[in-house]
Amino acid sequence: MKTLLAKLMGQWLNLLAWVAPATAGKKGFDLFCTPFGARLKPHQQEFLRTATQTSFQVGDESIQVYRWGSGSRKILFLHGWQSHSFRWKNYIQALSADQYTIYTLDAPAHGQSGGRILHVPKYAQAIQAFLEQTGEVDTVVSHSLGSFASLYALFQNPSLPINKLVITGTPGEVEEFMYYYRDTLGLSKRALHQIYQQFIQTVDHHPRYFSAPRFAEGIVIPGLIIHDQHDPDAPYHHALRIQSAWKNARLITTQGLGHNLKSKEVIQEILHFIDHPSVAHMRVRDH
Repeated sequence: MKTLLAKLMGQWLNLLAWVAPATAGKKGFDLFCTPFGARLKPHQQEFLRTATQTSFQVGDESIQVYRWGSGSRKILFLHGWQSHSFRWKNYIQALSADQYTIYTLDAPAHGQSGGRILHVPKYAQAIQAFLEQTGEVDTVVSHSLGSFASLYALFQNPSLPINKLVITGTPGEVEEFMYYYRDTLGLSKRALHQIYQQFIQTVDHHPRYFSAPRFAEGIVIPGLIIHDQHDPDAPYHHALRIQSAWKNARLITTQGLGHNLKSKEVIQEILHFIDHPSVAHMRVRDH
């Protein structure tokens, strides 16, 4: 969100918090959960048309699913905030269509899925509904908010049929994003309080409840954590905390790849983990 527009929105919410507090809370929470941009471009649509496209319902929202390949091993890719399924093109093309059946989801309010807002429980609900429909998945590969939602889904339901999990560029604490949101918009204490109240009313928990390291504590399946040491969006120290909590996970630290972690080496490492989860392969920096 552009700085000037953000400040104007913040001033409006600050005023609204005095004259209509509940409305300020709802509007502020919805804005916090509303993605902007990330529309599909023609070349992205062209690639996605190579997939078999289906959808399923979660409540009133339609969730877009893409499928490639017909192999016996199922792989599920989950994108992050303000992204969509095209993000995984290079991974999809690197996997054998004979060995794997490859799925991607567009998160609610992203890509070709329905809805206007997205938060962690909503994304986790879509993940769980997909697994209930599709059955056991060999590996889930996720990025950013998709990683956070994957951890939360397993925290809620440890028996989800996922054999291995890859998380990349994973945020650590939802409340940190609330602080960033507060500072970006210049929200008053009164306005922020109303937004917190709406947050709790909507998802039944305070923002500080949503902690990736805490969600990782009970996970027993093999995991791979990939994080750049200078990630500007999801601080690296959270990756160390997640690794400490998740006893069956390995952390690989990259340099110079930022939050998006786009490189051939990262793809190779993830593909290697899919086939050999206990064997170190890439030595970007291995913990």
